[in-house]
Amino acid sequence: MSPRFFVLEEGVLWSRYDAEVDKAEPVNRGDAARCSRCGAVIGMRTWHAPYQVELTLHGKEFGDFIKALGDDILVSERFARAFRDEGLTGLEGFHPVEVLRVGRKRRGPKPSNIPSYFAVTACFGRAAVDVARSHIRGAQPPACEECRSMQHYRSIHGFSLEPGTWQGEDIFRPRGLFGDLIVSERFERFVARHGFTNLRMTPIEEYVWDPHAPEPLPSTKEGSA
Repeated sequence: MSPRFFVLEEGVLWSRYDAEVDKAEPVNRGDAARCSRCGAVIGMRTWHAPYQVELTLHGKEFGDFIKALGDDILVSERFARAFRDEGLTGLEGFHPVEVLRVGRKRRGPKPSNIPSYFAVTACFGRAAVDVARSHIRGAQPPACEECRSMQHYRSIHGFSLEPGTWQGEDIFRPRGLFGDLIVSERFERFVARHGFTNLRMTPIEEYVWDPHAPEPLPSTKEGSA
């Protein structure tokens, strides 16, 4: 059977684990990643030490996964430990994060249990989007065979990866849609087994991104949120 893949996103807005992270200024930024062949930008500017943040809680407690601006992600210490202990692949960095301030938007006491977080990024994988078998409106054949960059597409209503291009990473950014996080079946089982919070995973063939469409009804699988 062909391997299954999922788009990984944060948990649902206004959920129990809804939170946001702001990098403390001044932020030490590096250059954005570029395609080795055509030179196109394929990522956001990188984040370097010091890894200091301010957290704002919208829900009731902090989860194991928080998406920061750019390509950066915060994962809890228990997530980071399990990911490495079980030999999953695709996350890079694992830099300890210093939380300078914690606030909340809703009424209620400040959370007493704040996880220790690590800053990570997902690798750029070799898996490539199969434009011919995907439902990406406005997508043109990529000009560069290396990065497969697609410009100015209007919406996504399910997509596929080219058979034989995936090299086994459990979390990665695919060629052609490097702004999206893709995870393997092993990663999906890993999240379910440990009950990690504030993650949701949608099969790539069911994933919808359409900024002009009304909000869809919830139909994705969320990790313990």
